[in-house]
Amino acid sequence: MNESLAKPFLAEFIGTFTLVFVGGAAVASGQPVVVPALAHGLILAALIYAYGHICETHINPAVTAGLLVGRQITLQRAVGYWVAQFLGGIVAALVLSGILASNNVGPTVGSLTSGAVWSAAAFEFILTFFLVSTVYQVAVYGKGGNMAGFAIGVTLAASILAGGTFTGASLNPARTLGPALVSGDLSYVLPYFVGIFGGGIAAGLLHTYVFGAIKE
Repeated sequence: MNESLAKPFLAEFIGTFTLVFVGGAAVASGQPVVVPALAHGLILAALIYAYGHICETHINPAVTAGLLVGRQITLQRAVGYWVAQFLGGIVAALVLSGILASNNVGPTVGSLTSGAVWSAAAFEFILTFFLVSTVYQVAVYGKGGNMAGFAIGVTLAASILAGGTFTGASLNPARTLGPALVSGDLSYVLPYFVGIFGGGIAAGLLHTYVFGAIKE
């Protein structure tokens, strides 16, 4: 492995592990949706400030996909990030399962998942579009300044408040896959991946080729 990429890949692994562990634990606790929303949003904001100087702190394969189509990251780096992110999510779910002695590690499911999975996927598409749009404007184009991490974390928290009861509000394929593997239910993963990756890619295309870095 290229030594210059080893540290960013490790940071993406640790960041995704942290997000999935904290978020999964919050969901598994069974508390009202506001608790998982705050847990995900706060830890994401903290991770952006903690690891932003090492990597871009995507910790989300859909964010990486959105930045790849917008030519903000090379394919080599994107593939490395995807590997690190999915591994981080899977390992986090396994560790949390061992600690809780349960296969309930906060799967990203809601009322639409079992009976209307493609509606759930459409919901995930829209919420992920919101998240990656925020990433582009406040981070990639620098409109958020030192508040970029806070803005991204708040966007995730608000999205979970809106969609958590309906879909689990994943917005993150690594967040979905790890708990799904541990629970043994992969039935909804493919539709979720279509929606989540689709939302990230759509945001990347819009903010690159339509909006771009608009000058003030």
